[in-house]
Amino acid sequence: MTAKEILISIVLSAIATSGFWTLLNNALSKRSARARMVIGLGHDRIMYLGMKYIKRGWITADEYENLHDYLYVPYKDYGGNGSAARVMAEVDKLPIRDNPPKKS
Repeated sequence: MTAKEILISIVLSAIATSGFWTLLNNALSKRSARARMVIGLGHDRIMYLGMKYIKRGWITADEYENLHDYLYVPYKDYGGNGSAARVMAEVDKLPIRDNPPKKS
């Protein structure tokens, strides 16, 4: 057996061990929990802001850009859907008003 064959045997044996798969599974589970947390936080923020704007009856262009472009689109791309999509559909129907004047 050559050194290359021995090295390949060692690598394949290490991959086949349950320890390797346990380590890989744990890493994927943590990433999955992280993904669920990000989706949950995005959902919460979309619901909170969306309902605030719906209740008010209008939205500014800046608020819409923040909600749609920076929260909803990444949330949707990351796998979120459902009630946040329904709220966003209602927000899309709101009239857009100018930004209120800044207080001095």
